[in-house]
Amino acid sequence: MSMRRAIAAHKGGHWPEEAAIDRVTLAFVDRHRRRLRLVADSGTPFLLDLPRVQHLADGDGLELDDGGYVRVCSAAERVLEIEADGPTDLLRLAWHLGNRHLPVQALEGRLRIRDDHVIAEMVEGLGGRVTRLSAPFDPETGAYAGADQGHGHEH
Repeated sequence: MSMRRAIAAHKGGHWPEEAAIDRVTLAFVDRHRRRLRLVADSGTPFLLDLPRVQHLADGDGLELDDGGYVRVCSAAERVLEIEADGPTDLLRLAWHLGNRHLPVQALEGRLRIRDDHVIAEMVEGLGGRVTRLSAPFDPETGAYAGADQGHGHEH
């Protein structure tokens, strides 16, 4: 018997969740793939075999070649939550993070990034408050997700 293959990825809310037969919990770095052997939370291996690289987010559904679906879940990982005294201060911090091309998750009144002690010190030096925690990380994919990922400028 051959290994099941996930042949398509569907965004959360755009797949029949009642057809989910399993789930797979992945860290952020493991959710931007095209082809990879994965192990579902039940212990069952399957092959992610998509036509192109795709960012997978919490709640997405992987369509299997036999008709079932596997729900994508974001794993808890080491992150920093960043808060500021007001919206303008938080916006300024977001600009500094974006200027460093860091993946950022925008939450209500705070930002979330992967844990990085150098960036934490920078944020605190700019007046931000940093809390370290273990939580799912699902950053913005960007305006050009799926397009050429060139930045349009030189470094």
